[in-house]
Amino acid sequence: MAAEAGFIQVIIGVGILLFAAKLMAELFLRLKLPIVLGELLAGMIIGPFALGSFLIVDGQPLLTIGSEIKVLGEIGAIVILFMAGLEMTPKEFLKGGKASFTVGTLGVVIPFFAGLMAFQAFGFDALQSMLIATALTATSIAISIQVLSEFGKIKTKEARLIIGAAVVDDILAIAVLSVVSSLATGEGGVNDIDIMTVTITILQVLGFFAAMLIAAVVVIPRIVTPKLWKAKGSVEGIVTAAFFGAAALAGSIGLSPIVGAFAVGMALSTTKVFEKVENFIGKIGLIFAPLFFAIIGAQVDFRQVNTEILMLSGIVIGIAVATKYFGCGLPAWLFLKDKAAGMRVGIGMISRGEVGLIVAGVGVSSGILTGSVYSTIVIMVAVTTIITPIWLKMEYKKEIKVGRVDDSNGIEESEKGR
Repeated sequence: MAAEAGFIQVIIGVGILLFAAKLMAELFLRLKLPIVLGELLAGMIIGPFALGSFLIVDGQPLLTIGSEIKVLGEIGAIVILFMAGLEMTPKEFLKGGKASFTVGTLGVVIPFFAGLMAFQAFGFDALQSMLIATALTATSIAISIQVLSEFGKIKTKEARLIIGAAVVDDILAIAVLSVVSSLATGEGGVNDIDIMTVTITILQVLGFFAAMLIAAVVVIPRIVTPKLWKAKGSVEGIVTAAFFGAAALAGSIGLSPIVGAFAVGMALSTTKVFEKVENFIGKIGLIFAPLFFAIIGAQVDFRQVNTEILMLSGIVIGIAVATKYFGCGLPAWLFLKDKAAGMRVGIGMISRGEVGLIVAGVGVSSGILTGSVYSTIVIMVAVTTIITPIWLKMEYKKEIKVGRVDDSNGIEESEKGR
């Protein structure tokens, strides 16, 4: 009976979150604001730490964010990254290799060392500072992808650089997380740091991703072919099995599961089944994407917020925004030779995601981070996630206005010529 009650609670929670997300999506569409922002705020508003706390039936909360619902959210992230992979061919990914690697690496290194120095200056010990700094590293690419798709900008040069850099960023951030997590849970703490071990760990993670990408490009197109699969829905089923399998493999070797899904998406981007797969996964994304954003929003707990947390959050958010905006935006500007496009890359890299929340969880469970620092990291993740779609939308609106002015000037010039 307990298991059945838990299952019913999960499906009620999914229903509430999905309904709230689509309701806010409709409202934000009419207000001409990014839909993804509405879906995030829907989770925050209806979540168990806000209005959801008043939804009580028989003395039990109607909406709780348990492990089952979080798993559904992670599936949403995997689907979103598979969709992003379909938009980029392996050749395009490798073509932008130098730019993606440089921007992605700086997007990890600069926030990490800026955070480390800042929080040690504020009196936090080395291990606490390292954990907070690690939470500042990884970009939540799913947020930016949704905004770029919404504006029809997924094929632009800056979008390709954002996606490529964010994948590199995510891989390096996972490597940093694995090192810092082992320090946090080990007995020696910071004294256990060995530069050679750290370097080997990072190279292993990069090697695993490279091997996975090569395997996906070589193997997946041979498996997913219309010649082999004739029954209705077979291609779609095999594709789904492939990207979930790759996500599981990535997770089992210490990478983020979304990296595996992205690799399979890229592998399928040049195949004969591309259009069929894109159409099919787009329909799945209509459900799982809003659910992912609503679940992220629903985990924000406003009850512990006080003056100390707000002050610390302000500092963390300032570092989080500045280090990605300038740390990724300036090198992107040099590579793209376009200031506006380059700084949009910086904006697209600002939002933090699940890696930040994982770091916060590791810190609290190991007893290294206090509840107030945990809340600060969660607030940073929430605020950067809200800032990114608003800022990107403003930048693209500015671009549209400039384009209109240029067009009108061109018309005036041609009329004068007559």
